[in-house]
Amino acid sequence: MKKPFPALLFLSLVASLQAAEEPKLSPLPVALSNNAVAISHDGRESKIFSFMGIGPKKTWDAVTNQAFQMELNTGKWTEVRPVPGVAGRLAASAAALHAQVVLLGGYVVDGQGGEITVSDVNIYVPLENRWYRGEDVPVPVDDSVLGVYRDRFLYLVSGWSKTEPTRNVQVYDTEKNKWMQATPIPGTPVFGHAGAIVGDTIIYVAGAYKNPSGANPKYLASSECWMGKIAKGDITRIEWTNLPDHPGPARYRMAAGASEKDGRIYFSGGTDNPYNYNGVGYNGQPSEPSPVTFAFNLRSGKWETVNENTPDPVMDLRGLLVTHRGLVLVGGMAKGQQVTPKVTIVKTASSK
Repeated sequence: MKKPFPALLFLSLVASLQAAEEPKLSPLPVALSNNAVAISHDGRESKIFSFMGIGPKKTWDAVTNQAFQMELNTGKWTEVRPVPGVAGRLAASAAALHAQVVLLGGYVVDGQGGEITVSDVNIYVPLENRWYRGEDVPVPVDDSVLGVYRDRFLYLVSGWSKTEPTRNVQVYDTEKNKWMQATPIPGTPVFGHAGAIVGDTIIYVAGAYKNPSGANPKYLASSECWMGKIAKGDITRIEWTNLPDHPGPARYRMAAGASEKDGRIYFSGGTDNPYNYNGVGYNGQPSEPSPVTFAFNLRSGKWETVNENTPDPVMDLRGLLVTHRGLVLVGGMAKGQQVTPKVTIVKTASSK
């Protein structure tokens, strides 16, 4: 019997030690769903952020403005300065860039169950644990898709705006604190859809749209998938093309995250039954999360199924975080519409 080479044994030992040294990612200090999430990459000091969301009661007074930060090298959460404002928000969007985290839009819920979309732009500086205000979103949106371009521009794609979904694509220049309007989406205006930007390409899919018949349910799940190419000479010009259907049924409030390294945009969770913030569908039926995780491969131009049976699937998500350990899902609604504090890692081919 041949003996393994010492070098191979050494490499195997190093890999085992590295895997053993990776800390377990702790659950959130409180159970939260519909919380805006973001990840910053600063060498080995990567951080995960969670802002606002709704607690286990799933009522208007369970919406919080709490904010949490996790150091990936420790796997531990700390509570940081809460998001400014008298009330917490749902369906906001967040992105980290230039040692700051930008939090945009969302909606507040009043005691009578009314929902008000807001135009707030709040910017968090982790090193100083402070917030400051950015220029308001011109067309207030919640349940929108947010993408980062050139580590400077933030694209808000469609989303709910006060009384109905909008076709607007709004671009925020984080350096100049200035908004621009880009080429609107050509498809059906949606909310609760999912997507991201890799390179100069926007991908967004699914979500919900108004039932054109006006009958119950008020909103239906969308199966539309779109790709937008941002023009090199004009960041407000986008060439949109329709994509084939993604794997699995139409999905609402799933998570999406971009990976420049993999050349993919990943999607996970969500449900085929659009619902309000309590997890009950507009058709009166309880919604349940999908176990499918999939990706769009920008190099091949094709959809890929990552995991058909993702453990502990969740819905009601506002983002998916791509790390060297896999895809990280923070909180959400698990089976039975249960709000969870769990932090789940979904493995990909590059993280196995």
